[in-house]
Amino acid sequence: MPVSPLRPPLGLLAVLAVLAVSGPVLLFALITWQVVADGPLAGVDERLSRALVHPDRFSELLADLGNVQVAGPVLVVALAYAAWHGRASGTARWWLPPLAAAVAMVLVPALVVPLKEWTDRPGTPAVPPATGYYPSGHTATAVVAYGAATLLLLGRLRRPAVRRALVVLCAVLVLGTSYGLVRRGYHWPLDVVASWCLGAVLLAGVRSVARRTPPGGSLPAPVSRSTRRSSSGTPSPRTGPS
Repeated sequence: MPVSPLRPPLGLLAVLAVLAVSGPVLLFALITWQVVADGPLAGVDERLSRALVHPDRFSELLADLGNVQVAGPVLVVALAYAAWHGRASGTARWWLPPLAAAVAMVLVPALVVPLKEWTDRPGTPAVPPATGYYPSGHTATAVVAYGAATLLLLGRLRRPAVRRALVVLCAVLVLGTSYGLVRRGYHWPLDVVASWCLGAVLLAGVRSVARRTPPGGSLPAPVSRSTRRSSSGTPSPRTGPS
């Protein structure tokens, strides 16, 4: 009898899943409270920004990685490939992971725009006087677009080295975007961290759906008439306890 691999208890997995979502939610709530109330954390944020801001061409190019025109096509390609691969391999509910990733991307502006209007946070001295900078839409776009694309492709890559390289590339793109936004002065550091939290929650949903729809899972094979007749007919003489 084959020995099944050891797996963590379901209770532990449930606790880890709750922590993975509740942690970013609580941190986001704390940051938002400090920004709206102009608390001590907001003061530290402003001092840190003054030390980090140094506008240059390189930081502007990094910040552009969070543009929808840049990050969006990356996700679209990953969506198309995941949908094609899932359908071609006969995966059950192959459309669920791409749909979850697309919904997560649509939720970015649906969440960020009202929050910008509600918090009404002014920008850094490096940008023209305006409000609505919290949270960072570019950061949220980068986190969800590059992160969801990575989650869709990870299960379809066999070599561990390639999988690790993809995760590293995703992290470099997100961190590069975040650094560029802060360095260029487009956003305060807390604007960026808050969008990390939002993106983490959205990606947790995408990951949950992707894990429930393994790329290798196939549709159940139809039962033939002969199989039904043999299974419902007279038991075989070999039938018995094994």
